[in-house]
Amino acid sequence: MDADPIPYGDYDAGRDCNYWRLDPTLRFEARRVYPEDEFEWAEPVLEEFGEVLGRRMADTADRIDRAGHELRSFDEHGERLNEVEYHPLVREQEEIVYEEFGVTHDAFHAPPGREEPLGLTHVLTMQALLSYVDGGFCCPVSMTTGAALVLEKFDDGPLEEYFEALTARNLDDHIEGAMFLTEEQGGSDVGANEVRAEPTGEESGASETPRRGSGVPAERVYELYGEKWFCSNIDAEGALALARTPGAPDGVEGLSLFLVPRTKPDGEVNEAHFRRLKDKLGTISVPTGEIEYQGAEAYLVGEEGEGFRAMAEMMNFERLTNATGAVGVMGRALLEAKVHAADREAFGDAIDEYPLMRRDLVDMTVDYEAAAAFSFEAARLLDERERQASRGDAERASRERSDPRDADDDSAAYKLMRLFIPVAKYKTARMAVDTASYAMEVLGGNGYVREHTTERLLRDAQVLPIWEGPSNILALDTLRALNREDAHEALLPYVDERLEAVEHPFLEEPAATAEDRFHELQGALATLAAEGDDYAQYHAKRLADLVFDVVTAALLLAEAQTALDRDDDGRKALVARRFVETRFGDDEAYGVTSGERFAMEDDVFAAVAHYARVDPESLVEAVPADD
Repeated sequence: MDADPIPYGDYDAGRDCNYWRLDPTLRFEARRVYPEDEFEWAEPVLEEFGEVLGRRMADTADRIDRAGHELRSFDEHGERLNEVEYHPLVREQEEIVYEEFGVTHDAFHAPPGREEPLGLTHVLTMQALLSYVDGGFCCPVSMTTGAALVLEKFDDGPLEEYFEALTARNLDDHIEGAMFLTEEQGGSDVGANEVRAEPTGEESGASETPRRGSGVPAERVYELYGEKWFCSNIDAEGALALARTPGAPDGVEGLSLFLVPRTKPDGEVNEAHFRRLKDKLGTISVPTGEIEYQGAEAYLVGEEGEGFRAMAEMMNFERLTNATGAVGVMGRALLEAKVHAADREAFGDAIDEYPLMRRDLVDMTVDYEAAAAFSFEAARLLDERERQASRGDAERASRERSDPRDADDDSAAYKLMRLFIPVAKYKTARMAVDTASYAMEVLGGNGYVREHTTERLLRDAQVLPIWEGPSNILALDTLRALNREDAHEALLPYVDERLEAVEHPFLEEPAATAEDRFHELQGALATLAAEGDDYAQYHAKRLADLVFDVVTAALLLAEAQTALDRDDDGRKALVARRFVETRFGDDEAYGVTSGERFAMEDDVFAAVAHYARVDPESLVEAVPADD
């Protein structure tokens, strides 16, 4: 951790800077969750990416948001086009992300300077940084990786050209992915989907100039009919869609997965009607629209009836993208707020000199640290699970093919991943909205206009609680992880291990409080197990809240002990203690009568909000004598 506090007053706004260098929280989490050899390679790449984002893409993202895109469904002769006319600066963004930094390439192919691909933690960290400037563009970037993950796992060869294009580093060879789930009558009830897939009985069309999709076997070629209602990245050449084959049962068991390109192997536009683009509140940089399939050529991915399971693999990654993207939005919003608070004078002093603003900035920073710690722990678990699967355990792979739960019953990483991902997406999405909203308030009237970025951050953040499942769906998925995957069996030793590692005197009291709440969580789990489904559903959100708070407290306390031991720095200890106090502390009279003055002190404010180092000896002196 940097020894000196960050001089936010030296900046005019949260741009023309290096986002990686100005985010010690993200640097700490990356160092924690990356395998050591990967972090050594990735750190200079992340620093360079942070520089490019702050110096170049921060401005281009604003300009793209103001201009938007235009859909051209037909040409002047009435011929089908299904083209999105993008702002010219989108090409520059794509060159930076796909070609220069290989964000969708490096998890599948060795990047320059390495002999092996990187893990998914790297992709998610790069996407968190990208969300500092453009959460909308992060959507197609993420879905491209997600679609490639699905093809890598479930395609046995016919769609190899699409996989190579999704993961290409050369922009001229690269295509983007998408995930088309939502239908108007179903929404979050994916089992209500009605789009039909009819087999053609013919091999996909050949052409004089071979293109992607040429020669796909006849048994995998279908035509799709029906409507998809909310299609982000509508013109993707690597879009995945769920549809129901003839005779398939109702519900998710009858859904199969198809790759539906915008253009067919002969170069003709596919038989689909792009009806309109949605007039969205935010994420303007990614075009979202409605599609009516009118016999669109599509290629079966995997086997019939396993579509929802295959799409769930992509959904896990997209939900984590949602969480790490929320981290990026929070990081940028905090940066804007801290720069303004250091620069803006009121009544003769910078507003970050006043106790109330200091308290706000400290607590916003603690929230940010909490969101980052939990999200990147979920990312670490997903990465660990993927690495386990890639080590070639033939028996595990065979079991997973038939039933993923059987394959991973003995894997703590899988159980924790299944629990942490929906909780991470649910909690960080709302935290990002709150942080962006308050950052706008810190800037005052300027924060409400487009020139000052916080307005766009709030608009973009508001989609995070909606994309990839709203809060109720995620809370129910948390229950499913506990009931079906027995995630509690991995959760209990996980929290115990982290709390037992805490030994510094300054952390003893918050660790004891966290342990008490951990016992309450165990009691809550026992209660829900004994009650009926309706009772469990009624309390599902509060249970997810409790899981997040207990696990995050344990994580931050363990991180604090690591920082003390490894870095000789007590700053994380202040963060962990404040998190426990604000989540679990005595709230009599809302704390007004407590005498607490935590964020008012100069050294505390400089440490937490401005990332100054804290001498561990000062923490020992701060422990009350009766402790």
